[in-house]
Amino acid sequence: MIDGKNEIILRMEKINKDFGGVPVLKDITLDIKRQEILGIIGENGAGKSTLMKILSGIYQPSSGQIFLNEKPVKIESPVRARQLGISLVPQEFNLIRDLPVYANIFLGVEIRKKSGILDKAAMKERTRELLAKLSVDIDPEAYIEKLSAAEKQMIEICKALAFHADILILDEPTTMLTTFEIDILFKLVEALRDQGMTIIYISHKLKEVKSLCDRTIVLRDGVLVFEAPTQSVSVLEMAQRMVGRELESVFPPKTMPLKEVVFEAKNVTVPGVLENITFSLHKGEILGLAGLVGAGRTEVAETILGLRKMTKGHFIVNGTEMKFNEPAEAVAAGISYLSEDRQGSGIITSFSVLKNATLVSISSYCSPFLRVIDKESERKKVKEYVQSFRIKTESLDTLLENLSGGNQQKVSLVKSIDTKPGILIVDEPTRGVDVAAKHEIYHFINELVKSGISCLFISSELEEIIGMCNRVVVMREGRIAAILEGSAINEEEIMIHATGVREEVAS
Repeated sequence: MIDGKNEIILRMEKINKDFGGVPVLKDITLDIKRQEILGIIGENGAGKSTLMKILSGIYQPSSGQIFLNEKPVKIESPVRARQLGISLVPQEFNLIRDLPVYANIFLGVEIRKKSGILDKAAMKERTRELLAKLSVDIDPEAYIEKLSAAEKQMIEICKALAFHADILILDEPTTMLTTFEIDILFKLVEALRDQGMTIIYISHKLKEVKSLCDRTIVLRDGVLVFEAPTQSVSVLEMAQRMVGRELESVFPPKTMPLKEVVFEAKNVTVPGVLENITFSLHKGEILGLAGLVGAGRTEVAETILGLRKMTKGHFIVNGTEMKFNEPAEAVAAGISYLSEDRQGSGIITSFSVLKNATLVSISSYCSPFLRVIDKESERKKVKEYVQSFRIKTESLDTLLENLSGGNQQKVSLVKSIDTKPGILIVDEPTRGVDVAAKHEIYHFINELVKSGISCLFISSELEEIIGMCNRVVVMREGRIAAILEGSAINEEEIMIHATGVREEVAS
């Protein structure tokens, strides 16, 4: 933090919030200093996002007071928050799919000419400037529906930076970003802090909090339980403060896959996206897909599912050549997919936990003759999932929009495995998930592969790629740059191939 900048810019005093009589925040009192980077950590459901939604005007506190520059304020809406100089980059995307990038960034606050007509040229130019700050090559006129989840994350950050803000709230901003993009974001955050901005940084990635934040607070079950200068707290202590107990080893021991090949991609090509993708997946194997944003990792999964049309190549599933035209055909062949964009294509937040869990597999609960759902069997099975995944929900009928992001992710994973797949593709499986829940998901995936399921594991977090995978396919610009195994699965080797450094040096 900048020396001498101890002025309190914002104070939240005795903030309480409950939903339907259930307390979510309990007497939160917090001072935030001008020109500091404040880290907020806690398990899923601890109240982090709820607290920030109150600060950004999305929620109203049940009781308590907010002071901005020592003056009491009421933040009754996001528009009012922005007027007060508070800007939020949300954990879940808030973008209009069928509008271009520049229109999303200036939605509701469009730049106009003196005549009142939209100044599209000015908005496009300002968008280019913002994207350049993030070193992102995205066309301002590209439509949101065409962008990857990581690119959507960058657009959300641009939205927050488009207008002057004294306080910038970043809620899980790096969940879809790779090391390269994270480094760029960190440099930008530090530059904004040096220019006078206050940043509130919420993350489950404790190493990021340790390296970036000046001060860290811990929320647990809606209560502020710990506060200290970040440099005085180890990453392990952060994790233990969050969960209130000692933690075991994060990653389970790797299991050895069988020699049997259950899936092969042969020379798969999607024009402009993928070129000659060839790899194999063994029974009981966790095969990692690593690479920078735009390398083609998610596009491989989408091509397997029939969401992208290949012009060359084919897939072999359990010895049979196959080509899928839609996801239902892949599911029928024993392939299931956990999407990286859980609210975009993974779950339906207006549906209950029960309905989401059996969204794809509902036919398996139906009588073969009457086609009537066996509701008792359905509820029993989903209840088992809720218990084994430790999903925090009042009931199976609770709407997913009332669950934390991490618990929504668990439900999405349940949906993926309830089809009883032989091959499970997981894309950013721990996105927005706290350390304890990550631990559970890693161990659950490990148990699945022990039972004979094979897993294609796509992740931007090198730590979990290294910790979980038997082999790693490194992608770059739509091609396979290397397939690593054994001691070659390390951060340096993965990044060398992902960035093409070795090839550039050789040339």
